[in-house]
Amino acid sequence: MKLSALSLALLVPACAWAAKGPVAPDAIEPGSSAAKPADSTPARLGASRPAAVEMNWTPISLPDGGKTAMLGGSYLMAVDDSWGFGPSAYVTAKGNYGGIFTLGLTAQRRWNIGSSTHFAAGLYVGAGGGLSSEKLRFGGGLMLRPELSIRTEMGDWYAGVGVAMIRFPSGTVSDTSYTVVLGKANNFASFLPSDSGRRGRAGARTGLGFDEVMLYGGVDKPSSRTQNRSGVPSTGRMGKAGADLRQYIADGSWWGVEAAGAAQGGADGYMEILANAGQDWAIGSPKLRLGGQLGLGLGGGGNVDTGNGWLLRAGPSLRWVTPWGPSLRLEAGWTQAVTGHFSGSFVRLGLGMPLDITPSSSAAWGSGDVDQGVVRTSQIFASVVHLPDVLFKDGTREAISQYNMILTRELSPHVYGVAQAGSAAVGRAGAYSIGLFGMGVQSEPWGAWRLGAEALVGAAGGGGVAVGGGAVGQGELWAQWEGERLRLRAGLGQWRSLRHAEQSSPLFSVSVGYAYGTLAR
Repeated sequence: MKLSALSLALLVPACAWAAKGPVAPDAIEPGSSAAKPADSTPARLGASRPAAVEMNWTPISLPDGGKTAMLGGSYLMAVDDSWGFGPSAYVTAKGNYGGIFTLGLTAQRRWNIGSSTHFAAGLYVGAGGGLSSEKLRFGGGLMLRPELSIRTEMGDWYAGVGVAMIRFPSGTVSDTSYTVVLGKANNFASFLPSDSGRRGRAGARTGLGFDEVMLYGGVDKPSSRTQNRSGVPSTGRMGKAGADLRQYIADGSWWGVEAAGAAQGGADGYMEILANAGQDWAIGSPKLRLGGQLGLGLGGGGNVDTGNGWLLRAGPSLRWVTPWGPSLRLEAGWTQAVTGHFSGSFVRLGLGMPLDITPSSSAAWGSGDVDQGVVRTSQIFASVVHLPDVLFKDGTREAISQYNMILTRELSPHVYGVAQAGSAAVGRAGAYSIGLFGMGVQSEPWGAWRLGAEALVGAAGGGGVAVGGGAVGQGELWAQWEGERLRLRAGLGQWRSLRHAEQSSPLFSVSVGYAYGTLAR
């Protein structure tokens, strides 16, 4: 799954970060004596941090004479009254450049300059790329985006304008332009990771705020009108793997985001990120539900002609909520590029796993107890992965380094699920991206240390890397140091293509992460 979000897509204290929402009444500061009650008492929420979801639009001129615009999305969480940080993604959304994606991390400093105005300075560091030519190159894939902007606050919302530079230091893309910003303040509430395994309760969403994650595989069948970027008909089936995050807002009503990439069919390097909304209704049983969904997003790469990148999607869905909590989903429909020459039908099958317990999500899953469960630990990592022996399509073998975002979620004290997405940042594989999901096992902590192992599969492509149809896998052993919420990890393992026998490389990774607890069944 070539996800610049599994992932994806996609932020801060009261006045300085425009976060007006109150901290939960029972919030406890981490590290206080009250933060570690006896095991017989329910776990309580730790301190709620201000956060914000932020989007921006930045037009740029390219070295081949074309013009495009980067649409960016960030989730920024407050460190203190002035600083915030979080994951971000940038995607081309204008001109004939659909399929240029990057994923990375943003740090932002804010200053209040009035009762409802603040000034912000930010720096995004990420990796990715896409469509390239002799003049248009992304080098190793590293992207930098400094920004200065002024914003006006309107309740929980804020909007502003500023100036930003988008630059690929080892490529030819570099331009400075105006940027338009839109954001919404909220809160990031969570349990302490040390409460993992204890009973807990919460009256609102915790963590990233999503109720369910689905991992899926499917097939796209392009229509007879589909062409590649050379104008040649391209109607072969494309196998895809992806992930979908969903939040329920009422019984059967939901919205979410999804990301997927090509894993079969010769379109390695194709990826897409969409926002979705839908509704389903019970048919005969509250746990068997039929409905439909609509999606809007961006996609491209893999020589698929999506024009400016914008995609529309619609179709029916069938969902069965199992007695054990997870759900099975069968979905189908039609995808249409707004410009370009790509359209066709799709079908996919996915396994959905509950992430959090809230009144609305419990109603959607058909459960009774709306706000009680067991605390399980999740972790978000920023990771640098080095592959010293990668086979390129021209027959050479070279080293590349990737920047990856990783999300883990405990399923039990010793088993966890994991998803990661990223892109090449160093080497000559700019535009190579990867998305993986799988399972891991971990030991009990020994003091501040823990050991583990994981196995993942997914999709990858782009940047001239030889990956067959796009399906890849990797295994890794790791050691981790754990503070109260800080995580430092180092790992080694093996990465390989599942369809190209000669493509295999050792891997070495170094990661820094943040841990938090949410309620599970």
